[in-house]
Amino acid sequence: QPSFFILVGIPGMEKSHTWISIPVCMMYFAALLGNLVLLVTIVKERSLHEPMYIFLCMLAACDLLLSTATVPKTLSVLWSLSTHISFSGCLAQMFSIYFIFVAESAILLAMAFDRYIAICDPLRYMTVLTRSVVGKVGVAALIRSFCIMFPAIFLLKRLPYCGHNVMPHTYCEHIGVARLACADISINIWYGVAAGFLSAGLDAISIAVSYVLIFKCLWGLPSQRASPKALHTCGSHLCVIAMFYTPAFFSFLAHRFGQHVPRHVLISLANLYVVVPPMLNPIIYGVRTRQIREHVAHLL
Repeated sequence: QPSFFILVGIPGMEKSHTWISIPVCMMYFAALLGNLVLLVTIVKERSLHEPMYIFLCMLAACDLLLSTATVPKTLSVLWSLSTHISFSGCLAQMFSIYFIFVAESAILLAMAFDRYIAICDPLRYMTVLTRSVVGKVGVAALIRSFCIMFPAIFLLKRLPYCGHNVMPHTYCEHIGVARLACADISINIWYGVAAGFLSAGLDAISIAVSYVLIFKCLWGLPSQRASPKALHTCGSHLCVIAMFYTPAFFSFLAHRFGQHVPRHVLISLANLYVVVPPMLNPIIYGVRTRQIREHVAHLL
């Protein structure tokens, strides 16, 4: 095992690293500001202590952690301040990224279930989604994420690297590290596929099923009984889901099976999906949700 890895940034675009870092830095600070304001608003306002807003609070926390686990190191690489990362630090960063990603996927599924109960069975909403249940959902998301991603550390530690320590990336990613090994990495590839399907893949399928049931339920309701607020929050949730899963799945599959996709495209996309959704999520919910918008204005 090498004592450290050298992160080279985006291969083929080294001369543009400084220019690339400007939008990345701006998006990161926008994500920090937006999610912190959202968290403080929901925590301070007792009227927002409902299941939907508590799940939104969890989502904001995951967005903060996901971007903070990657962007500072990415900026240090793009600015040539520090391109080295220790082997243990690399594994810790890799685990943190996937741990938070899988937990956030579970929270998006919980938010879809929240919308299903609110629209299809509103009379039981407060009895089904109690604070105790919401807390257990959050704990279950963390436990599942840990159990799925913990074995990846040992799958990387078992590999011989034969002195290879130059990684064409801006942060540590599972397959990016595994490709430096001078051994067969088929187990790593298929474990990554299985872990992705059993976590985010099943979550995405379950979310799709929940929205089919929601729209089926709405189709059978008289128009005056369909809650505009519920429909509005569904739209916000669907926007967040599309931003979260689309680039993540493309990047995930392309890293494993897209040998013909240019390397700089893969790495640029990998950087975007850890900073763009965290930046846009609080904007989407802040703009589209009247209660949050009013309380944020009052807070400011």
